[in-house]
Amino acid sequence: MIKVLVTGGKGQLAQCIQSISNDYPSLDFVFLGSNDLDISNINEVEDYFSKNNFDYCINCAAYTAVDKAEEEQELAKKVNITGAKNLAITCKNKDVVLIHISTDFVFDGTAKLPYTEEDTTNPISVYGQTKREGELEITSKLPQYFIIRTSWLYSEFAGNFVKTMLRLSKEKEELSVVDDQTGCPTYAKDLAAVILKIINSQSKKFGIYHYSNQGQITWYDFAKEIFKQSKANINLYKTDSNTFKTLATRPKYSVLNTSKIHSLLNLEPIQWEKSLDKCLKAITFDQNS
Repeated sequence: MIKVLVTGGKGQLAQCIQSISNDYPSLDFVFLGSNDLDISNINEVEDYFSKNNFDYCINCAAYTAVDKAEEEQELAKKVNITGAKNLAITCKNKDVVLIHISTDFVFDGTAKLPYTEEDTTNPISVYGQTKREGELEITSKLPQYFIIRTSWLYSEFAGNFVKTMLRLSKEKEELSVVDDQTGCPTYAKDLAAVILKIINSQSKKFGIYHYSNQGQITWYDFAKEIFKQSKANINLYKTDSNTFKTLATRPKYSVLNTSKIHSLLNLEPIQWEKSLDKCLKAITFDQNS
């Protein structure tokens, strides 16, 4: 049995991992939320790992409130940098493979082609900066790691863009969505499956990887397809980022090149529209059950 610790156990990615965990009978999971394990406390982390043996740790714990991070910088650093460092140190001491989730926000968005793992990082927000520094803590301290950068994560769990759009389509007659930020949505259940395949294969091809669904769209395009597939009756309009003043600056272009992880796992790329369809069906099933 392969023992797997999942931190950030109450978040949407961890919930997606839990929802498909029965498909991997050789893996034995422990899910811990921040109330169960404070990864920013090194003594707490070391004590927990000394009392429990794990082969892998999937770090889904993160401070992800992009705008609030501009005001709560110390808290963002505590979770995204110190937490990553503590897990890296402890995983090295206990010979545990760390799988850490990172973000497209480590890039500045000035590229014209999808970002590869080798491209220069240059975060333009506190959130992106803390996530990048968390990556550096891991790469400098731990030989056995997978860092997976992802983008525009959504699912049937927790709060996210898809669920917000579905709610707004019931509350409003019209909506404006930005059309000048380009990326690719990622269904968190697809990412969860990729992570568990890495563990199941016991791959030793450690390093930084990019994973998202396939295609590149704007937030407006994403909203349009959500409303189309859900048959929502709402008038949708394009706008730009200047209309919605936010505390944090977003990358204008943050499409990730995923060829490296696809070749590692021999995966067929999943188009974002197909994954959105799967998610919407899961949401409808939950609402009807």
